[in-house]
Amino acid sequence: MVDTGTGLRSGATPLAVRMRPTSLDEVAGQRHLLSPGSPLVALASDRAGTSGSVSVILWGPPGTGKTTLAQAIARSSGRRFVELSAVTAGVRDVRQVMEEAQSSRDLYGLSTVLFLDEIHRFTKAQQDALLPGVENGWVILVAATTENPSFSVISPLLSRSLLLTLELLSDDDLGTLVDRAASDPRGLADAFVLEPEAREAIVRLASGDARRALTALEAAANSAIGEFAAAQAEAETGAEPDADADASSTEEADASGDASSSSADDSADADSADDDAADDPAASAPAPAKPTITAETVARAVDRALLRYDRNGDEHYDVISAFIKSVRGSDVDAALHYLARMIEAGEDPRFIARRIIVLASEDIGMADPTALGVAVAAADAVALIGMPEGRIPLAQAVVHLATAPKSNASYLGINQAIADVRAGKAGRVPKHLRDAHYAGAKRLGHGKGYRYPHDAEIGVVPQQYLPDTLRGARYYEPTEHGHERELSARLAKLRRIVRGED
Repeated sequence: MVDTGTGLRSGATPLAVRMRPTSLDEVAGQRHLLSPGSPLVALASDRAGTSGSVSVILWGPPGTGKTTLAQAIARSSGRRFVELSAVTAGVRDVRQVMEEAQSSRDLYGLSTVLFLDEIHRFTKAQQDALLPGVENGWVILVAATTENPSFSVISPLLSRSLLLTLELLSDDDLGTLVDRAASDPRGLADAFVLEPEAREAIVRLASGDARRALTALEAAANSAIGEFAAAQAEAETGAEPDADADASSTEEADASGDASSSSADDSADADSADDDAADDPAASAPAPAKPTITAETVARAVDRALLRYDRNGDEHYDVISAFIKSVRGSDVDAALHYLARMIEAGEDPRFIARRIIVLASEDIGMADPTALGVAVAAADAVALIGMPEGRIPLAQAVVHLATAPKSNASYLGINQAIADVRAGKAGRVPKHLRDAHYAGAKRLGHGKGYRYPHDAEIGVVPQQYLPDTLRGARYYEPTEHGHERELSARLAKLRRIVRGED
């Protein structure tokens, strides 16, 4: 399957590959897919490889465990396992797997698990070649994709498979992976000291991607080895002048620095040099036993500044607050700065997208009615393409919102309406607006006197819509900014017609 050699220098196999779980119990995250009785657990626990299981399509961002889950299933179950990559495999390879799987089932009663990575790269013809094997049960397909299967996988294959969505790993999950890699014989084998700040930096930089976390850890470990060797060489070089200064000759200095020599011919000066070295704490302090991975080591290794940003702490709230206020204040440059800080610090892009949507309605509203559509489209784009490309539609939305005219009239309007309802200012719905579609409604006077606006030439009629207790209430007061300037004049005319207001 994969090389699982021990230690940092086990061949050229990346740390992320060496640390792949050997069973589903070792998988970090994705608990919603690994509960008892779930399709993946059932597939992995069938050690005889004879019971039927449904094909699955694993959809999720890079580094969330798609390949890991497939290989863990292969190690756990008794089924025959075949792995293909859509990048290199063609229709001929798929048909060959199908023929071998059919023979394996018919001759030995053993089903085959076909893991197909990057299935979205398969053409329609290549995906069609999978259908007979999946439909007839020759193979159990476990396909992985980073793109929305609704757009990248043909409908017949989707209907024959179970779509499972993988989520970005949490900080706790990533921390577990980093700790395991630091201590496991397959990983760094406890050969390094990993400082807590460095661990937090790796988790933050990974942004939910396990592969990115382990790659950063490996790069930092390599840097730490270089720093450790340089420090040792500097310490050895710096020790020689001290020995020479305390000894009366070159021979005496050599004798005093040789811990293994106990010759009776040693001079008194050499003994004196030994005594001085023993009395000097700096000279007798032991060198660090292991290379140390610090936050600075991580920063140098990944060539990225470690921003002070805690997704669960004050900095998280400070930066998002500054971002919101910059957009509201129409400072597009400041808004892009804080957006960049959140992205580089590994903030969840879905959180950013949600805040942009709220901004579009709360602070821009009807001054630019297109702002909300732009914000929602940016959120959809991020969900569809993921990061880092998702930063581009997010930036477009931020620029649109920051440069748009601003109005919080809709926001103030709904707040005031809710305040009145909570204060008991509700009243009965006017009879002519009540539902008149059930038996006995007309006898109660429901709907009587209602005027249908579409029957009027201008599409608007004088009519009471608010309850009696709220007649004349105004919640929405448009500003003179952007589109609301035009809306203000139209609203005044509507209120004159509907309410008879002057």
